[in-house]
Amino acid sequence: MRPPSLVILALAAVSAVNAWPVTGGNQCKTPLIPAAKPNDPHWMQTIKRQGISAYNPHPSTYKVFRNVKDYGAKGDGIHDDTAAINKAISEQNRCGQGCPSSTRSPALVFFPAGKYRVTGAIIPYYYTQLVGDAKHPPTLVADPSFDGAAVIDADPYIPDGGGAQWWQNQNNFFKSVRHFEIDLTHAPSNASGLHWQVAQATTLVNVVVNMAQDKDTQQRGLWMENGSGGFMSDLVFNGGKTAMDVGNQQFTVRNVEVKNAQTAVHMIWNWGWTFQGFNFCNTTVGFQIEQGTGNEVLLDGDVSDVKTFINTTSPSPPSFSGSVLLDNIKFKNVKDGFVDDTGVTRLSGGTKTVRQWAKGRKYYDSVGTPTSVQGSIKAPNKPAQLLDSTGKIFQRGRTDYADYAADQFASVMDAGAKGDGVTDDTKAIQAFIKKYAGCKILYFDAGTYMVTDTIEIPSGSIVVGEVWTTVIGAGPKFADESKPRPVIQVGKPGDRDGVEISDMVFSARSGSAGAIIVEWNAADKPGQKGTAAMWDVHIRIGGFAGSDISASNCLKFTDHDVKPCIGAFLGLHITSKATAYLEGTWVWTADHDLEDQEQRQIDVYTGRGILSESKNGPVWLIGTASEHASIVQYSFYNSKNVYAGLIQTETAYYQPNPPVPEPFKPSKAWHDPTFNNGPSGWALHVADSEKVFVYGAGLYSFFQNYSLDCTATVDCQQSIAKITPDSKDIYVYGLATVGTTYMLNVGDKGIINEADNPIGFSQAVTIWTSKKSTH
Repeated sequence: MRPPSLVILALAAVSAVNAWPVTGGNQCKTPLIPAAKPNDPHWMQTIKRQGISAYNPHPSTYKVFRNVKDYGAKGDGIHDDTAAINKAISEQNRCGQGCPSSTRSPALVFFPAGKYRVTGAIIPYYYTQLVGDAKHPPTLVADPSFDGAAVIDADPYIPDGGGAQWWQNQNNFFKSVRHFEIDLTHAPSNASGLHWQVAQATTLVNVVVNMAQDKDTQQRGLWMENGSGGFMSDLVFNGGKTAMDVGNQQFTVRNVEVKNAQTAVHMIWNWGWTFQGFNFCNTTVGFQIEQGTGNEVLLDGDVSDVKTFINTTSPSPPSFSGSVLLDNIKFKNVKDGFVDDTGVTRLSGGTKTVRQWAKGRKYYDSVGTPTSVQGSIKAPNKPAQLLDSTGKIFQRGRTDYADYAADQFASVMDAGAKGDGVTDDTKAIQAFIKKYAGCKILYFDAGTYMVTDTIEIPSGSIVVGEVWTTVIGAGPKFADESKPRPVIQVGKPGDRDGVEISDMVFSARSGSAGAIIVEWNAADKPGQKGTAAMWDVHIRIGGFAGSDISASNCLKFTDHDVKPCIGAFLGLHITSKATAYLEGTWVWTADHDLEDQEQRQIDVYTGRGILSESKNGPVWLIGTASEHASIVQYSFYNSKNVYAGLIQTETAYYQPNPPVPEPFKPSKAWHDPTFNNGPSGWALHVADSEKVFVYGAGLYSFFQNYSLDCTATVDCQQSIAKITPDSKDIYVYGLATVGTTYMLNVGDKGIINEADNPIGFSQAVTIWTSKKSTH
């Protein structure tokens, strides 16, 4: 029996709100509402399966969908299902050990309800989704004889390999695990639930790990020693020595529950992590934070019957090592709130609400001298638009539509689209959407769908992909930089009927200098929040099969033409009347070729990453990233009521050759920032905006003309973030940077010097607030 948890409640809440009619001239007579009967199998088991991998060497016979029971797994709790499960994952020459990366062999590996006894690790190959029955989540039961690093091991160590692993941790992309229970209660004392050493485009969603609760147990729910992530949400850990034993450059964790563990989170190192929404109950230590930690941002937590909420080995001010921010943390029967490296209690426990408390360095307006802070600080008044009914930042977990019946899904392939990467699927897709939007869930079978004109997704639609189904724009309509045009248009300006999109990749092909990959016009339904949303949807530009931007024509340091290596004008545009709830979205201009066995670096050019012009919001960017655009990664212009946590960027590796904004032209119409910070693009630009709350930012510049030498002198670029003086009530918490002389500018003036804030390879600042803020 699955234990009650916040996860189940979150999923139930989602199912209750995702039913609405479309009002944009569609064919619907009645609204789309859940119709699955209680005993119906999950739609994933019975829906027609015809998805393909367009660029697989054997597209006609390659299986994208794999039910583990078709490969011999019993799910009866008696038979050893390890080999059968791994066969379902690995069959047909997929990207496993010895394959650095590939998009050519995707797999959705489905687990029907049951108990699957395992004696060794389950290994998700590259580009794999492990998905359990969301109606009745299956249990992976670790046997007493279990021998492996973890029940699910996302990056195995090679035996006698001197520390070598199957994949490079920073490039371990595109993996997802959702809807499982992992049972370690009969496993060896040192067993772990998940080894999750991953990078971007990875998700853990709705996973429960049950562990032994004796005092001598060494069990861990999840461990991660490296990587460049990432996002995870709706997790429950019961028992064990450590629920989460983790270290990674940056990560966003939303809605995690820990009960009866000795330590909830052991943070071994990071540049920046954000925990949004957590519940710790009956643990000895909430967070054990080690000296290698850069920024820890903790908000909207409920902590009860905990001896020490935070214990740290990082020195207290005036010595500086590591940054901690607490925001809206509720204590109930907590002995000590924060204990420093000398054993001194710096924040008392008890039963109370910690509005805001910080350890680290604080900056204000255009004053470039930091203030050391360790104690309570004045918390901002967050706008109601961003909050739920309890005063926490609003959150909405993704769903796999378990309450819907299989016949409530309409297949784009049944409607005539081919998804073969060659056929022009524009008319077939648009006719399909017009016919079924609001009447059916729009199911995009796995494939690569080439389109030569804008695809309009009307407000009120529900779009579901199959293992990151790809829609890619191509042709002359996307080629003109002076006439930018969306590949995907979500809603029309002024629409207020919501929209939901999950498990998709949107892109444009070589030579698309005028492509806006996604134009987001959708807004929440009146009186509801988070109904205009995307989960696990990525914008990927260049460097994959079908993009026609690869090592063969855009290899760095080669005499290639520029035009074929241009992938997009803009990745994601959130327009002025839109609202948006985005979770786990990665806007990636490729820095290397995913299909190349040497993973050679390539020149790929995108003008801008994410531009938000939402005048009143709300906009929630949760666990998002934007990398390698020429001009700017995140730009907020005339925006209001924005929550962003954690955002992550990387400057284009080729800069300053060519320098920003080349090969694009700067545009006032698109609110491009000025380029007085040297020849490299901005990571974050906030202009003429109000009430923007950044809870965690990892802004990195690693290269100059593909050379890493500048990281040693911390001058890969002059400055990386810019807030204009006309913006007000702007809050940046947990700012981490790499390779930039100034961590933040106010207007043209560099305010935060990296030399004042070193912590190992990165730099860390706890707080920067704007001139007109009330902080």
